[in-house]
Amino acid sequence: MEAELVRTIVAAIPLPVIAIGPDGRILAANPAALALFGAGIEGRHHLLTLRQPALQSAISAALADGATGTARHTIPGPSQDVVYRATVSPAARGYALLTFEDVTEAEQMGQMRRDFVANVSHELRTPLTAVLGFIETLRGAARDDPAARERFLAIMEREAGRMNRLIGDLLHLSRVEAQERVRPTARVDLAALVAGAISTLRPLAEGSGVAVEVTGLPAPLPMPGDADQITQVIVNLLENAIKYGGGGGHVTLHLAREALPHGSGLRLDVIDRGEGIDPLHIPRLTERFYRVDGHRSREKGGTGLGLAIVKHIVQRHRGRIRIESEPGKGSVFSVIFPES
Repeated sequence: MEAELVRTIVAAIPLPVIAIGPDGRILAANPAALALFGAGIEGRHHLLTLRQPALQSAISAALADGATGTARHTIPGPSQDVVYRATVSPAARGYALLTFEDVTEAEQMGQMRRDFVANVSHELRTPLTAVLGFIETLRGAARDDPAARERFLAIMEREAGRMNRLIGDLLHLSRVEAQERVRPTARVDLAALVAGAISTLRPLAEGSGVAVEVTGLPAPLPMPGDADQITQVIVNLLENAIKYGGGGGHVTLHLAREALPHGSGLRLDVIDRGEGIDPLHIPRLTERFYRVDGHRSREKGGTGLGLAIVKHIVQRHRGRIRIESEPGKGSVFSVIFPES
């Protein structure tokens, strides 16, 4: 096998590819492989470049026994490891060909699915266990105790409501994800939707002793959007501000315009004067089931899915979400939507 021919063949393959000769040295590497492992790898022994044991074993088996194998190869990245599936194939006259396929996204999706199933199972198991336990108690020791019966039934009602909210949010999240690539074509008035959300949540605000005001641009504020979904975003952000950031007794919804790379957008800021959030948590707030204070969230009826739903709705509308907060100084949750 001529070295120049090997280099020509390897260079034509779009994936990162390395050819190793019978002496164990790297005979050729295409541009994608050179970008991955460095420009000076050709001519070096593979043990000096490909040091992960599983990959070394697969290479040795291909060179010595002509066996085809695969190995998981990870390369540290700035924020997370990049994962490759390395396929080692024997070639003629004792050569071996290594192909690297980036499977990082597939592994992340698999991990997300596993985490999602585990989280849903945990979130449902807790209230379900409580309900089953109280049913057993009502059939036994509390059968003839009216006071205990009423207390247990109230707890069962609360836990059943929690399960119902969780299932409702899961179904809503599923619908939002299914529609995420379908751009809304209707026109809605953002200011009117804000007014409607405030009216809906007025009893909650009054019961919590929180005053809600709207500032900024006057109505109408037309934009393309799904009225029900935009309302869901506003209600979710406002409800969170009242429940978790209403300790300051005041929540502001501010409407403004913001320059976008392609035109202008409408920005809604939901501003509270509550305890604030440690910046450590901010990048993860829109993850499913992520809670800053899990116990407090459950006590207030939260499912851990609200901000994940907001994120997907905003993405469907080609918008973005921005979160700014500092402990002791409240929080600002902003959503920005294109005006056209």
